Amino acid sequence: MDPEHIDIAESPDVLRMSLAAAMTLGFKPGIFYRNARLYCINLLLTYRNGCAARCAYCGLSNRRPGRYHEKSFIRVTWPAHPTDEIIERIASRQDRVKRICISQITHRRAVGATLAVCRRLRSGFDIPVSLLISPTITTRDDLMDFKSAGADKIGVAIDLATPALFDQYRGGGVGGPHSWDTYVNRLAEAIGIFGAGNAGAHFVAGMGETEKQMADIIQEIRDMGGWTHLFSFYPEPGSQLADHPMPAMDHYRRIQLARYLIDGNLSRAGRFSYDGDGKIAGFGVSDARLDAVISSGEPFRTSGCEGYDGQVACNRPFANSRPGPDIRNYPFRPTKADIERIRAQMNRSFSAEAGQQ
Repeated sequence: MDPEHIDIAESPDVLRMSLAAAMTLGFKPGIFYRNARLYCINLLLTYRNGCAARCAYCGLSNRRPGRYHEKSFIRVTWPAHPTDEIIERIASRQDRVKRICISQITHRRAVGATLAVCRRLRSGFDIPVSLLISPTITTRDDLMDFKSAGADKIGVAIDLATPALFDQYRGGGVGGPHSWDTYVNRLAEAIGIFGAGNAGAHFVAGMGETEKQMADIIQEIRDMGGWTHLFSFYPEPGSQLADHPMPAMDHYRRIQLARYLIDGNLSRAGRFSYDGDGKIAGFGVSDARLDAVISSGEPFRTSGCEGYDGQVACNRPFANSRPGPDIRNYPFRPTKADIERIRAQMNRSFSAEAGQQ
């Protein structure tokens, strides 16, 4: 495809990809901090008139100034390339790629393009494909078609921990098309179709929720048969929340720990104890168990879809913090020094056994 026309081409003929994916496939030069490796190629559908949603924190919001194909997303560029070239690059690097994820935007043609791209990927090589869907445009029948096309996992970016926060930042509060009930119901349908453990939700900490509210919704998703992938809010320049602060590190670390305990069936939100502000005061496990979990470093690694080897492939290096000592989601196993830093960041003022039953 003529490079001069790449910006006016649309999916399924053209796809955008994360900067990390572009580096992994050799489209862009660069190295990762501490030699992190990306094992999932994150792809994004693209259309000239962009996304119909108005999410206050999102770089792709149609309220954010700029042409869609030039807008950053998660604060980095997402270069566009012909789908044919992307498939060729993946085919030549199958030893490095353990998963592919196709992300929809809210656009009337996104479902058809998702099916077309998914079928091409699954017919080209045996690499599992996840879909991050927009429930507003996706029906139950579409989910069944996605499974028939070869997708094995579904993600739903609910993002906000409560219906009120969802409406404030994604729905009526910003004149957007999304609704909490649609997102949660579509996730429940996806779990029913793809099976327990094969569909789940993304949540963003630091959007005004209490730790109790986040733990409760993570538990609700777990009880549905789903999992949670957790992000720390990081403001997108030019978005409506460009000046919104990141959450305090101790707040995020406690939520990461809560997610790990809940998704691993090591504890439940109902066993946690909280202070008067909804801050976690105890995780409902013994001191020895909690110390071992923290020492493993696993709660603080990126939570994402796995490859066939059972290890997280979608590790999104440095997606919600800058490279450096204050990494929020570790894209690799934390070292002993990292874990010491994590313990200091948690400002541990809780009791492990508080709330234990």
